[in-house]
Order: sequence, then C-alpha cells, then structure tokens
Amino acid sequence: MRRTLLLSASPTRAAGAEFTRGCVAVLPMLIGIIPFALLLGAQAAAKGMSAVELPLLTGLNFAGGSEFAAIALWTSPPHIFAIMMVTLLVNSRHLLMGAAMAPALSHLPLRKAIPALLVMCDESWALGMADAARRRQAGLSPGFSMAYYAGVAGSLWVMWVVFTGLGVLTGPVLGDITRWGFDMAFPAVFLVLLRGMWKGARTAFAWLVSLIAAATTWHYFPGSAYYVPVGAGAGILTILLMSARSPS
Repeated sequence: MRRTLLLSASPTRAAGAEFTRGCVAVLPMLIGIIPFALLLGAQAAAKGMSAVELPLLTGLNFAGGSEFAAIALWTSPPHIFAIMMVTLLVNSRHLLMGAAMAPALSHLPLRKAIPALLVMCDESWALGMADAARRRQAGLSPGFSMAYYAGVAGSLWVMWVVFTGLGVLTGPVLGDITRWGFDMAFPAVFLVLLRGMWKGARTAFAWLVSLIAAATTWHYFPGSAYYVPVGAGAGILTILLMSARSPS
C-alpha cells in the first residue's frame, strides 16, 4: 500500500520540482523586466489609463513590444483599428515562435498545449526551447518539460501584470523614469537571451542579418513596426539559404 502511494505521488513531486526549477531559472529575467514593466505603467498613466485597465491589457495581451506600441498610439477616444493592426504586426513574430515550439508540444493534449502558447513570450520561449534542447541531449524524454515551462511563463506573467499595474500607480510620483536608464532593461534582457542561445559564429550570422535588416527598415520607416517582420523574415531566409548550401 505504501509503495503504491509513493509511486502515485512521485509524478506530482517531480512536476513540482520541475516547476520550481523553472521559477529559479527565470529569476534573472524577472529582475530585468521590473523596470521595463514600471516604464510601461508610467507611460500608460500619462495616457490616462488606470491601475485596473493596464493590467487587463498586459494580462490578456502578454507581449511587451506590442503593448508599448499600443500605449504610444493611445488617444481618447482610441483608434482601435490602428492599434489592432500595429499589435498584429509587432506580434507577428509569435507565429514563427509558435511554429518552432509546436513540435516540442506534440506529446501534449490540446488542453495543455494551447494554454502554453497563450502565455508564450520571448523570454519563456527562449528558456523553454533551450531547456528542451539540453534535456534531449541528456537523453530525457519528453524533451520539453511542461512543468518547467509553466514555472518560467507563469512567473513572467505574474511579475509583468503586477509591476505594470504598480507602474501606473507610481508613474505620476516618479515622473520620467527613463532618466534613470530604465528603458535599457529591454535590450539587456534580450542580450541575456542571446547569450543563452549562442551556438557559434556561423549560427549567429542569421542574427546579424536579421539585425541589419530590422535596423535598416526602422531607419527608412521610422515610427512603424515593419522592422519586426522584416527582421524575422530576413533571419529565417538566411537560415534556409545556409541550410541549403550545407553539405548533406
């Protein structure tokens, strides 16, 4: 009887350990997004949004880049169609990220796979995919740990929603927080993500092409979000061309 109880409890304990591992792994990211969340909250407060309205936005549309774009376009009354189109454009990279993650989620039922994609962001995608690659190399199956991913994505979601709400409350008191360099949190977080995904100079060449394409588009089309799909498309095309030229 005792042996049966231990065996039945083992998967639960294992899932709990994986969830905790995800929460610990994402801690540096959580610290990095706090100033970024406060900055968004301060900008939303300047546009007249409340500490209830912004957490609804950040919780339902869990994608920081498009939220900054939406706040920048926010007017009274808001131009809903324009905000929707810009949000779709900025978030278009999630289509590629979701497609890349889909094979890793193939062993899961839809009731678990769809929520995993709903809370997917750049940070949770990068950490989840990198962890899945390490697990596969170690011979663990399945490679993708849903409990680990839940710890990463859940922690990011809670931290983002809470601190964007706090940013609305503290924004009028703190004033322009960009003077303290808070706007550097976003590129700093992504530099950490790139370091974790580094696989050598040859693989990073696609990153360089994507960067140049995105920067060029941003330069010639200022104020638009076209640089997001252009940069992503250039990087993907580079990878495809490099793969086609590689010896079989």
